Amino acid sequence: MQVNNTEINGFLIDQFNQHKLDVGKTQGICPLCSSDRQPKNQKLKCSSYDWERGLGTCHNCDSSFQLHTYQRKGASEKVYVRPAEVERTPPTSKIVEWFNTRGISQKTLTDLSVSEGPEFMPQTGKNENTIQFNYIMGDQLINVKYRDGRKNFKLYKGAEKVFYNINSIIGYKDCVIVEGEMDVLALHEAGIKNAISVPNGATLNSNNLEYLDNCIDYFEDKERVILAVDDDEPGQALQQELIRRLGAEVCFLSSFEDCKDANDYLMKYGKEALAERIAKSRPVPLENVTTFKDIEDEITDFVKNGFKRGYQIGIPNFDNIFSTYTGQFITVTGIPSSGKSDFVDQMVVGYNRNYQWKTAFASPENAPTYLHAHKLMRKVWEDMPTKADIGTDKWNEVADHINDNFYFIDMERYTLESVLRKGAELVKRKGIKCLVIDPFNKIRDIDCKTEDVNRYTMEYLTKIETFAKKYDVLVFIVAHPTKMYKDKDGKIEEPTMYNIKGGGEWYDASYHGILVHRDYEAKTVKAKILKVKFQNLGENGAEAHFTWEPRSGCFIPHETVGIGADEEMPWD
Repeated sequence: MQVNNTEINGFLIDQFNQHKLDVGKTQGICPLCSSDRQPKNQKLKCSSYDWERGLGTCHNCDSSFQLHTYQRKGASEKVYVRPAEVERTPPTSKIVEWFNTRGISQKTLTDLSVSEGPEFMPQTGKNENTIQFNYIMGDQLINVKYRDGRKNFKLYKGAEKVFYNINSIIGYKDCVIVEGEMDVLALHEAGIKNAISVPNGATLNSNNLEYLDNCIDYFEDKERVILAVDDDEPGQALQQELIRRLGAEVCFLSSFEDCKDANDYLMKYGKEALAERIAKSRPVPLENVTTFKDIEDEITDFVKNGFKRGYQIGIPNFDNIFSTYTGQFITVTGIPSSGKSDFVDQMVVGYNRNYQWKTAFASPENAPTYLHAHKLMRKVWEDMPTKADIGTDKWNEVADHINDNFYFIDMERYTLESVLRKGAELVKRKGIKCLVIDPFNKIRDIDCKTEDVNRYTMEYLTKIETFAKKYDVLVFIVAHPTKMYKDKDGKIEEPTMYNIKGGGEWYDASYHGILVHRDYEAKTVKAKILKVKFQNLGENGAEAHFTWEPRSGCFIPHETVGIGADEEMPWD
């Protein structure tokens, strides 16, 4: 049986990721013979994988194969396929002529290692002659983007995502980021050598910038990062996320007037004009100073469409009464064991599902961490994983999802200062959009030593608000009430934000307030809106009622799902 290297490598990478090993040996099925064996023997682990030596051997068919894997320091914990290093074929005259029509010379193609060759393209279902943009980091080929004559694209399957031409920015105090390889070639043609491109363009939800995570160290010495992305909605979304991650203080903005991108500008106006355009890039608008022009687009959108819709978690009865913007914080309160932390978990899982937001948790009470991770796993899985599920495709998929989207801040001693510092680092390196502080009383600010509770509370919440605005993050603060009161029938009354220590300051400073409260008799949980900053985002006093599904740990609108009297609730 003949299997090409790419197929073998892809198979082995899957095996490697399943076992979560960095080095050493493990057992697995053989990519060459297992599929041809009798059905009862197809799952037998007949191969040995020696990851430290990079060799694999099969004890059934006696085949040997090389393990093409690598793991670069500072990159994602995932293991990637590395494209085979082969002699690159320079573009033929026909391809060179096409590039010339785009204003790109043969010298630029040579400088940036552009090559040509056949490649299977899934869009057409056959081998096509392709232009090959080689992604080189250091002296290693990390990835390849293929482009055929029909303008179909693909990246090398299983390879690490990094910026194209990343080596070019080493040693420079500034660099230019564009959306496509053609734009890098155009800028190189204009004499701008320190230009890099994102590997997969821009999307409206440009939150998960894996290539930035993998290359973040390259930006530590940069004093200017010029963002020259497309002037469309996806391009602007990418621009805002790069500003958020890299910092507004180093980011400068460039546009191409009546042209779509740098290559179009080169073709229309020439090299000198393109270089001058980049040189005239403007800084991101001054912090704490806003002009009409800075916000004209938002004003125009408001006049046309009214209030911007808030972000929702994807549970209909709750979405009907609450939504939010980023750059704000939400105070969540309730009596002990009411499900506050669990409901916050439900919210961030919902935001992740709807908008691909990543979340960091500073949750001393959610210890040990593996139990908290397991709770999140159940919500993402929407069921209780069993022993039989371990190592299955779904287990690995959910585990990888939790690993890539949820981060746990573990410290011997939590302070607000240390948590916000780590949160800022996670914004930069992982692109988090949510930060959970749970609970408030376990994460005290070392700098606030005043005995004035109200003053302390206001200082604390001001620091959180500053963080949320600066990094465009949604912050959750879980805060316990100081006292619990009973009514004349002996039932515990629902607390308000005024029952939290420093009460009035919590209500005044919080953008939103949510009460999570359980009803023992009905075996339901309700989320009550105690405060919304803007009327378009919710309804003060409105309630959403839920049952708690024991296996998944998910909150289900109780109007649609009942719960039997014999089923246990999380507080039982």
